[in-house]
Amino acid sequence: MAERPAPGTLAEQVAAFAVANPYDALPDAVVDSVRKRVLDTVGIAIAATALPTSAAATAFAAEQGGAPQATALGHAEAVPAVWAAFVNGVLAHSLDYDDTHLPSVLHPSASVVPAALAAAEATGADGRQLVAAIACGLEICVRLGMAGYDRASGASVYFEHGQHATSICGAMGAALSVGLLSGLGADGIVHALGVAASMSSGIIEANRTGGTVKRLHCGWAAHAGVSAAQLVRHGITGPATVLEGRFGFFQAWLHGQVDHLAVTDGLGERWEVPGIFFKPYPANHFTHTAVDAARALRRRGVEPAEVVSMTLGVPGPIVHTIGEPIEVKRRPETGYMAQFSGPYAVVAGLLGGGGLAVGLDDYTDELAHDPARRHLMSLVDVVEDDRCTAVFPHQFPSILRVRLRDGTELVEAVMSNRGGSERPLTLDELATKFTDNATRVLPVAVVQDAREMIGRLEQLDDIRALLGPLRAGTGNRKMGKEMP
Repeated sequence: MAERPAPGTLAEQVAAFAVANPYDALPDAVVDSVRKRVLDTVGIAIAATALPTSAAATAFAAEQGGAPQATALGHAEAVPAVWAAFVNGVLAHSLDYDDTHLPSVLHPSASVVPAALAAAEATGADGRQLVAAIACGLEICVRLGMAGYDRASGASVYFEHGQHATSICGAMGAALSVGLLSGLGADGIVHALGVAASMSSGIIEANRTGGTVKRLHCGWAAHAGVSAAQLVRHGITGPATVLEGRFGFFQAWLHGQVDHLAVTDGLGERWEVPGIFFKPYPANHFTHTAVDAARALRRRGVEPAEVVSMTLGVPGPIVHTIGEPIEVKRRPETGYMAQFSGPYAVVAGLLGGGGLAVGLDDYTDELAHDPARRHLMSLVDVVEDDRCTAVFPHQFPSILRVRLRDGTELVEAVMSNRGGSERPLTLDELATKFTDNATRVLPVAVVQDAREMIGRLEQLDDIRALLGPLRAGTGNRKMGKEMP
């Protein structure tokens, strides 16, 4: 490999952080958080094997052939690590149930965890190495996202450019994780970041008007992370100035509107990982407080038949995602489109459902077309609320105003997200979510074993002991023939 200049570029500082933080150097809170994120991500991925898009991604990966190296959930045989990472990344993001970091407004685990799991299987890494790799990959993923947070507008610059920071930054975090697990060292990790930057991508128009391509984004990010590290191992190199260079990552994606200190300030001393928000509901995170506000009205005794009109006030930057075009958001064609609909979130909360309040069974194609739900959705307007905008993006608040037939007007304000630091999910709630997700596909005994092993993840000598039984179980479903 080419010689590097003296340490000092952002990529070199990031790589130095990664190699300086093996398992023994991690704070207890970070280790605990990583265990929970693996539990959450694996459970979501298992549940997602039933989706037609998952069958498509799995079939596509299987067609590529190659050495049997790692587990692709939904496929009975091992596949190359790059394709295991791709499949599991697609699965982890497909239900919109994956965790979110604020204010970067991205979903880090759905790219980083699948890439790291695939690399751990392929390289024979143990649990301690896996935990450290995931921790460092998540940290850098979200910090790159924070670098694109514009404090003046309170919005993500990536997002405003139509870019999916989740997959763009996810590819970089995944490359760092895989680089660690592959033993590349600091210099090799710099190269891996330099290579992965040319693979990172993702646009988010599908959030607005439909299409399932967004489900692929974390799969390609995880695939890029594994591919970049493997290419470096074979001799491919990247620029040390990949992040801040004149034609680097930040210029390409953020057009120079970047906060470099967000990447390095307190790096290794102040960890972002424990503060990443878990999702209690399987929908776009912007909609969650709308669910909670409607739930609160339901607890107050509001009956759907009494409702004349509803106005959902949200932060200005998210109106485009969950409220426009309003005709589309009021009449989602699929359960997937319903996950990005503010009106649907209000109705789901008002009617109540499964899981931790509303669950996977509350976002189906059938319910999206249900006449009663469509009538209620037609009563919902989505507007900017200044009070909500002032809080965004540190939270995704909602203020729901409802007018009843008797003229009564009610207001419910939910200013912080359930699953975040102000309203955290308990371990029991996360376990409930995992069990509800995984038992849709796997026998209870297999799910319980997986939950127990993830609870002592750092003690595992071989990650294949965890993933092997999950591969066999999901693969036995004969994807493509038993889909809803």
